[in-house]
Amino acid sequence: METLSAVTESRSWPDGEVVEDLANLRQKVPLVHCLTNDVVNNFTANVLLAAGASPAMVVTIEEVEEFVRFAQALLINVGTITTSSAQAMLRAAAVAHETGTPWVLDPVAAGALKFRTGIVKELIGFQPTVIRGNASEILAVSGEAGNARGVDSTASSNEALDAAVGLASSIGTVVALSGEVDYVTDGTSIISIPGGHEIMTRVTGIGCTLGALIAAFLPVTPSPLRAATAASAVYAFAGEEAVKENRGTGSFAVAFLDLLSTIG
Repeated sequence: METLSAVTESRSWPDGEVVEDLANLRQKVPLVHCLTNDVVNNFTANVLLAAGASPAMVVTIEEVEEFVRFAQALLINVGTITTSSAQAMLRAAAVAHETGTPWVLDPVAAGALKFRTGIVKELIGFQPTVIRGNASEILAVSGEAGNARGVDSTASSNEALDAAVGLASSIGTVVALSGEVDYVTDGTSIISIPGGHEIMTRVTGIGCTLGALIAAFLPVTPSPLRAATAASAVYAFAGEEAVKENRGTGSFAVAFLDLLSTIG
């Protein structure tokens, strides 16, 4: 399917705004409340620390409401969702909506399984600041057939771009669409982010932790569009450079963290 949407600009490191936003993040050290999946907790924390943010994995339903109230940003990732974690996520999203805390929704494998798809739809009712997903996930969330295979996308980011633009426009959010080329859109502007490398799809947590990094940029940038763009540009550059320093997926993950911690 050919996309009908037109890209308005392209951003990549070391774009001036991206450099400025990363410097602001490191100066302000935003506290990011992460309700993420069990597979990527450690890597998510390390990515946020490498970039200069402060991660917090407060997940129990008895504490999430209280913690959201003093965190600077929230990430909700439904990758290993359970009945109890779903309730914690819904409570956290409700408080974020109430307090105006910026938050990112990562609808992992939405469209592939009924329970998580239903929870994702409920979470969207609390107006996430940014939705980050692969093409199949964004197609599913927007109401189109995404043909997801678990967490893997069977569609390209170009094929999902129209759906991303429509989703952003209809619910008043920013959509960060990951794929061969990353796109960020608020429903009007469409920014492409080149770079990255195919190996990033073969390391657990790379996609999920991008959502966390977007959350970290939200309280230190002028707009959600700029936050998602900056995070995506930093991520793509780190991936593109890290692949030059590794022999496989294990060393890539280490090199990727090293790049995030030294870029700038």
